[in-house]
Order: sequence, then C-alpha cells, then structure tokens
Amino acid sequence: MRNLGNEKLYRLCGLLLLTIWTLTAWSVENYPYRSDYQWVTVPNHADWLYKTGEQAEVEVMFFKYGVPRDGTVEYAIGTDLLEADTYGKAQLRHGRCTIKMGTARRPCFRDLRLQLTLDGKTYHHHVKVGFSPEQIRPFTQQPADFQAYWQQCLRETADLPLKFTKEPFPAYSSDKVECFLVKLEVDRQRHSLYGYLMMPRGAKPGSCPVVLTPPGAGVKTIKQAVERSYFQEQGVIRLVTEIHGLNPTLDDATFSDLSRAFGNYLEMGLESRDTYYMRHVYMGLVRCIDLLTSLPEWDGRNVITLGGSQGGALALVAAALDPRVTLCVANHPALSDMGAASQPDRTHGYPHFKPALLTPAALATLAYYDVVNFAPYIKARTCLTWGYNDNVCPPTTSYAVWNLLTCPKESLITPVNEHWTSDATNRWQLDWLLRHIK
Repeated sequence: MRNLGNEKLYRLCGLLLLTIWTLTAWSVENYPYRSDYQWVTVPNHADWLYKTGEQAEVEVMFFKYGVPRDGTVEYAIGTDLLEADTYGKAQLRHGRCTIKMGTARRPCFRDLRLQLTLDGKTYHHHVKVGFSPEQIRPFTQQPADFQAYWQQCLRETADLPLKFTKEPFPAYSSDKVECFLVKLEVDRQRHSLYGYLMMPRGAKPGSCPVVLTPPGAGVKTIKQAVERSYFQEQGVIRLVTEIHGLNPTLDDATFSDLSRAFGNYLEMGLESRDTYYMRHVYMGLVRCIDLLTSLPEWDGRNVITLGGSQGGALALVAAALDPRVTLCVANHPALSDMGAASQPDRTHGYPHFKPALLTPAALATLAYYDVVNFAPYIKARTCLTWGYNDNVCPPTTSYAVWNLLTCPKESLITPVNEHWTSDATNRWQLDWLLRHIK
C-alpha cells in the first residue's frame, strides 16, 4: 500500500470498521438476545454443501437454560423460500435427534424448518444446505440492449452539470470530523438525493480515499449510519446517502408517515424501464461518485462502494456503471433475480414481488435493473459476503450474483447467518479493504 502512513492507516482502519458495523447494527439475528433457549443444527457436511444427488443429514439439538430437553420436533423441508414438499416428526432424546433431508436433483438450497412445543411455548428454527450452488444460474436473462441502454443513460447524466448544495451540519461534526448535509441533483427530472458528507478536518489535497455508502431498503432515516459510527479516527471521505429525495434531518415520526404514504417504491413505474422508480436511483449513484471525485481532497485513485442488502445491490450496480470504482464490498445483495418470483418453482430475490404483479412488461423492466445483469460488467475488485439462513436475500440469489462475477473477487461465506453480519465478519471485510487500497 502506497502513500498511507501508519497514523493514516490507523484512522482509516477505525473508520471503515465502524462504517461496516453500522450497516448491520440493526439487523435481525439468528437467536433472540439473552434467550433462555438455543437450537443447534449441524449438517453432516461441515461446509453445509453437497453435490446434487448426495444425501444430507442434520443433527438437531435443543437446549433450554442450557439443559438438553426432550420432545417431538415437527419439521418441514422445502427449496429455498418455496413451499415445503416434505413433512415429518423426530423425537429429541437427551436433547438430540437426526433428520434426513434427502437430496436435490438440481442446484439449489434446501431449507429444514423446525418447530418444537415445550412447556406450553412453541419454538422455531431453520437451517439451509446447498446442493452444487456453484452451478446456480439466475432465471432473469440479460436484455440484448442492456449495455447500450445504460450507456445511453450515462451519457445523458454526463451532459448535466454537477449541482449540489453543501451545508455544514454541526450535530455530526467534531474536532476531527467536519460533516455536511448535501443535496445532490441527479437528473433532468430534478430528482435529488440527500446525504451526509463526512470529511476529516484539515485534510490535505489529494490525501483521501472516498467511500460511497448507499442505504438499505425502506423510506427511513439514515442517521444511525452516522450517529453510531462517531468517526473519531477517520482517514477517508465518506458519503452516506438516502435515495428518495427526503431530507434526513426529518424526525422519526415524519419518516414513519412518509413510509406509509410512499408504499412500496420498488413497485413504482414497472410498466417501463424509463419510468421505473430505481432509474434515478441508479443514475444517482454515478452522480454521488461525481461529487466525491470532484473534491480536491480525493486522492485521485481510490473509490469504494460499500453496502448491505439494498445497499449491497446498489454498491454492485455502482461498480458496474462507473469504472472509477476500484473496490466494492457487498453483503447479501438484494434486487437479485427478482423476476424469478414469476415462477412457482424458483427462488427469488428481495423485494419478493407477488407473481400477479409480474406482467410481461414488468418482467421486461426488471431485467434492466437486476443485479445479476450488472454483475458481469463489474471490473473493480469485489468482496461478497452472505449467509445461508437468510430469508430476506436468500443464498440462492447471492450465488446467482457471485457465479456471474468475472472481476477479481473474494467471498466470505458464513452459513449460519440470517440477514446480518457479525463483528468478526466486519473485521474480515475491513482487513480486505486495507489490503487492497492503493
């Protein structure tokens, strides 16, 4: 790594660790916090992976107050996110039983869903195992003019002057950090994005990598991404954005009202690729990078995109659309193989559209916005993280993205994870970033 001294490395390390941590601090975890009970499920393959045709077995254990308990486990088995096709019961003896999950004839994940009623209360758990996931391919196909369409969109965006306002925001500033509230115009329709731009005080020209952090799904405040990271020791410029043109300084009650009024924005404008809601969002990602690279403090080399869930999808899309991106980190990306929801036997990605909504026109539109179709165009070095027990962004769709990446890539697969990442995973991602910053 060149041109980063030890002190600067330390500041950068602290910032990026806190950055990644904030992306997942509010996520759902596998076990209830301070729970009296615990499920333990151990597939007979240590990596939870099998070849198609191989038989999978799972040892199931249940503890209450740390004591093994006996009882009848009712179970159902089905393909990832689909209806169960196999049902049965197993007896816990000394808190243990073994359930044969069988096999799969095609590449997929199978989900063992568990239920136990004990002392008048019912407990649930599940565990997914994969069958030849390296062979998973998406249902969604790339339109013939996919690249031409987005290149035209990029040309239209490039013709626009860079217009943004930048106001000091003392509430998130400190003796080491200067925070600004930014409003950025993204297209001729006057769509805008807001964000918090955080810069190290006294940063010298040409000294700072830049990080774009797009948000997870929902119409909501982004303040946690700033408040919970503190930025005491920062060595990069970071832009934390929303995507709806809503001032992030609004109070939580107002955001709740706006969320109800918005409805599901991911369903808006599906009748055409030109009217779909996410069009201005995708172009806004490039505008955000325009802003970041216009700053004299940018080091002229490093542009990083980083996010989880919807933010992970947007981090990947930005890396595909903009060749200035040098590093991309994405956790369990959403918006992946969305059109598969039109098929009764296919696992589909968030936002899990209802099949009735997926008319031929809607399916045609979504193909232009699906992460699986952006994946082959990513050139930046990319790190992808996902878990198998995730029911929001299922492992099937993460593999569909991973298998299509042709860029330099690394993965950290954490099978037990649902829609969250651990502190250890965040540290691993931090180390990965530090290794690859130029």
